[in-house]
Amino acid sequence: MHVAPGKNHFELFGLPVAFDIDAGDLASRYRELQRRVHPDKFANASDQERRLSLQMTAQVNEAFQTLKDPVRRARYLLSLRGIDIDEETDTAMDPAFLMEQMEWRENLDEMRQADNPHKPLAELANRIEQDMQDKIGQFRQAFGEGSPEDIAKARNIVREMQFLAKMRQEIDDLEEELSI
Repeated sequence: MHVAPGKNHFELFGLPVAFDIDAGDLASRYRELQRRVHPDKFANASDQERRLSLQMTAQVNEAFQTLKDPVRRARYLLSLRGIDIDEETDTAMDPAFLMEQMEWRENLDEMRQADNPHKPLAELANRIEQDMQDKIGQFRQAFGEGSPEDIAKARNIVREMQFLAKMRQEIDDLEEELSI
């Protein structure tokens, strides 16, 4: 496994450019790369080699964080195809999905005030996780098809995945707040 700047995240880890990756394999490749580029290994090296080691360590960390998270990995795969998720010109989203998001937010606000919000909070978290798994399956299929229409669909699915991830984070934050 040779580490070289300029490789995409998949190349860096010696993995095929694909949505499905083995998390255990990714973690072991990450540890191996970290071992090779860690700054401690270059303590007695030249300034340039130490700087390169720091840059490579940062690149390996960023690549690992991106590839291990399905939403970030999906965004990255689209970016490799020149698709920008954050492009402001296209803000259209499925109205039913947006309505569901608004309902969930209202539920979350109500749970914040409830006497015993733990059970409904867990139920909402499970529902969001189910929806996330559905979206991952939809992304996998659309991205795999690869036509321009399918890639556009994959882009919209990733945007919905981002909403779900944000909602999941808000639930985690509320659970933490309630446990204090």
